[in-house]
Amino acid sequence: MAAARRVRGVAARPLRAVGTLWRRSIQARVVLSTVVLSAVVVSLVGWTLLQQVTDGLVQERVKEAVAESGRATEDLQVSLSAATPDFEASAQLASLMSTEISRGAVRGYDVVLVGPLSVDADGRAYGGGQRFTPGLDLTSLPDDLTERVGAPQENSQLWTFTRLRYDGSDGRAARPDVPGVAVGTRLVLPADGDTYALYHLFPMSAEQRTIDLVERAILTSGVLLLILVAALTWLVTRQVVTPVRLARRTAERLSSGRLEQRMLVKGDDDIARLATSFNHMASSLQKQIRKLEDMSAAQRRFVSDVSHELRTPLTTVRMASDVLHDARDRFDPVTARSAELLQNELDRFETLLADLLEISRFDAGAAALEVEDVNLLDVAHRVVGSLAPLAAQRDVRIVVRPQGGPCVVEADTRRLERIVRNLVTNAIDYADSSDVVVLVAADAEGSALAVRDYGVGLRPGDEVRVFNRFWRADPSRVRRSGGTGLGLSISQEDARLHGGWLEAWGAPGAGSQFRLSLPRRAGGTLAASALPLVPADAGLVPARSGRVSTP
Repeated sequence: MAAARRVRGVAARPLRAVGTLWRRSIQARVVLSTVVLSAVVVSLVGWTLLQQVTDGLVQERVKEAVAESGRATEDLQVSLSAATPDFEASAQLASLMSTEISRGAVRGYDVVLVGPLSVDADGRAYGGGQRFTPGLDLTSLPDDLTERVGAPQENSQLWTFTRLRYDGSDGRAARPDVPGVAVGTRLVLPADGDTYALYHLFPMSAEQRTIDLVERAILTSGVLLLILVAALTWLVTRQVVTPVRLARRTAERLSSGRLEQRMLVKGDDDIARLATSFNHMASSLQKQIRKLEDMSAAQRRFVSDVSHELRTPLTTVRMASDVLHDARDRFDPVTARSAELLQNELDRFETLLADLLEISRFDAGAAALEVEDVNLLDVAHRVVGSLAPLAAQRDVRIVVRPQGGPCVVEADTRRLERIVRNLVTNAIDYADSSDVVVLVAADAEGSALAVRDYGVGLRPGDEVRVFNRFWRADPSRVRRSGGTGLGLSISQEDARLHGGWLEAWGAPGAGSQFRLSLPRRAGGTLAASALPLVPADAGLVPARSGRVSTP
């Protein structure tokens, strides 16, 4: 069985190679299609031409054979009619047949004489004797022709196609069977009234050789024509396909970041104008990309510089705010409330500043992992415990449901806790006083954590936009947890830094679920998640889901 499979595999390789070439090469498809269509046309034309040549040669040979047989039969009949009465009829016929057989040997045909003919009880004629050209096999005479010629009511000249066979009884070397024409007619002896069947068999070997020659010429010409068509088609398509391939290679280099690549322009034809337009497009894209890169770099520098520059005055303001906040009991109620608001807003501002600094590190590619073995279930319990007061304020109950044993992954504990905290905080904000369920599971490839809420859910398209910076599902909705709008975006970057996925599912009125999937080793490959993205209680509610993963 294994050997048979190997043989089938080896035999299938050429077919797979042809299939791959057909799918990937326009030039191969055009050349092959043109050759196939040309082969069909050449075959039809060649077959028609061969049929016309064959019909012409055969008809001409049949006409000559019928005429030759008619003349020979007429000469024999005249000779028999002019014979003297005292000459014995059989001897006279034998003499004439010897002369006819000799003449046939010179002119290239065979003669068969059958008779005298008699009629049996069924009305069928049969011959009493046979005289024929030496070496001829009498099976060369078709049965249908002998039956028609022997019919009593038949007096006309009949013919049919046959194959001439020779048995070598004449002492000559064996001759191959050849196609031929058999012409038969009736011959009457006036002396005694006996009737004979006379057959002339004309070989068509010369015509067959001519037909074979024409067939070989047509076949050779057709093959040469197809080779010429294939070569011309290949040359013509190459002039079109080569610039397209160059454009593909140039586009690949452009996509890899080599924005200075351009196509070579030759001539003024359509391909040259295409190359010129392609180069103009590449130049425009290069300018736009450079401009966007400069703007992005300037934006990152601005965010980084502002974030760093604000830390010093923010520290001073924080010190003054702490003094005011500690002494608020000695202030009047309005001033005390102002001190509390100042303290809360400074806390939020510090969080925003920390998030901006983290974003700037991601943008600059300076973010790094400090990995260690972490139990994802322990992280979930710690985060849920720290957010219990916030959940109580929102009248939300948080439930952690482990789906198996320990879920140990190699991760940065600080970043992992930040991801889980952002997901749970987001769920509390949008749970609308319903439960929040945290699922934790692991498999052979890694671990996963899903946070499920039963709040307002996500509209179509929100499952992707939810990871954008400063994005809000409802702009009129106030962030009651004091978030900055960067939490999910930072979580996305943290998941990507670990080589994992951060995915979202949701439907209006059905709540939402965010799933974090991490490989067992940081930066490893993850093919599937240990938890389903769509929750089991989603029902038949139409939903959308999206994923942010490592490119």
